Amino acid sequence: MTTTALQYDDILPPAHDPALCEPTSAEIEQILCDRLAATRAQLKARNIVAAVLFDPTHVRYATGSRNMQVYSARNPARYAFVPAEGPVVLFEFSGCEHLAADLPTIDEIRPATAISYYFCDDHLKQTTHAWADEIDRLVRDCGGTDGDFVAIESATSNAAFALAERGWRICDAQVPLERARAIKVPNEIKMIRSSLRAVETGVHKLEAAIRPGATENEVWSNLHQHIIATDADYVETRLMNSGPRTNPWFQECSDRVMQAGELVALDTDVVGRYGYYADFSRTFLCGDQPATATQRDLYRMAFDQIQTNMAKIAPGVSFKEYAEQAWQIPPAYKARRYFALAHGVGMTGEYPYIVHREDIDDKGYDGVMEPGMTLCVESYIGHEDGGEGAKLEEQVYIRDDGQVELLSDYPFDVRLLGD
Repeated sequence: MTTTALQYDDILPPAHDPALCEPTSAEIEQILCDRLAATRAQLKARNIVAAVLFDPTHVRYATGSRNMQVYSARNPARYAFVPAEGPVVLFEFSGCEHLAADLPTIDEIRPATAISYYFCDDHLKQTTHAWADEIDRLVRDCGGTDGDFVAIESATSNAAFALAERGWRICDAQVPLERARAIKVPNEIKMIRSSLRAVETGVHKLEAAIRPGATENEVWSNLHQHIIATDADYVETRLMNSGPRTNPWFQECSDRVMQAGELVALDTDVVGRYGYYADFSRTFLCGDQPATATQRDLYRMAFDQIQTNMAKIAPGVSFKEYAEQAWQIPPAYKARRYFALAHGVGMTGEYPYIVHREDIDDKGYDGVMEPGMTLCVESYIGHEDGGEGAKLEEQVYIRDDGQVELLSDYPFDVRLLGD
């Protein structure tokens, strides 16, 4: 397939120098310590004495510990105690304590107490209270007193109730963690670039497998094979579809057989190397024939949308200002617009989510773009009456010097882009 890489005006090109895309072992250790410091700073700013983190992404962000990420996302079986001041304790899944033994961010590793019915049967209440007693002691050892805030997330409701019964005011740990993650620490961007470069190679393999007669799942599996081989974690969604399944968006990958001349749309959504999200979208053309005029129009609108909206990203721009100045979607395509104009991205999708001008009053919020943020600029163009649709997305970085750097670097199909 004939493709071309296009550069955007006033946006720095993607980096490929290994020195900019692969952190050294010393840099990795410092990144882990800096992420923990960023977490603690957010706790202190909110007068939170400690956080109990169950979300595997947040555990990894704050401590660097990686273990059974998908399993841990649905089972409260490992967690981290992160105080604003004091020792960090990782509660690891039974038998896995050795996995995090060398991390500079963890002061102690203990076996976790699994607090779900799946593990405890009718002993769940007793187990949860024993768990809360242990957390209570840790909070008090770190200087907490009755009435202080303790943050928790992704645990059972009974866990939060049990801590409240011991005198703590419970708040949501997502707030400080999202704010910490939104501003990247020094050299964290190298991990993000590394993840993107690996996933881009995987998407090249996926694109090469697109052919009439292949199923969506068959083609999509090429990306999975490559990212696992390059030490990624998993793909978070199943967003690859073809032909009439490209409109409306969010139709998951299936056993549908691709036909010549159809569009094939992909959103990567890969939790990749070092645990960082590689999130870009492309739309391909199946087979060797030229694109139709309708396909070129769809693709060109999607391209114009992301190009226009990327150019408006800058430090100090408010989310509402950005939405008001964004590319105008033609009326017949508004009903099936993507739910966000742009969103934050780090280890997964993160704060902020910036919605369309039409959606500000209903589900938007305001804020300001800041140096250190990485953002994904989204476009989906699909006619309200049906037909095919085009999905494009780019990932960018607002550098400390105020310049915007294009992070994703995957070419566009010249057959679809047209003149």
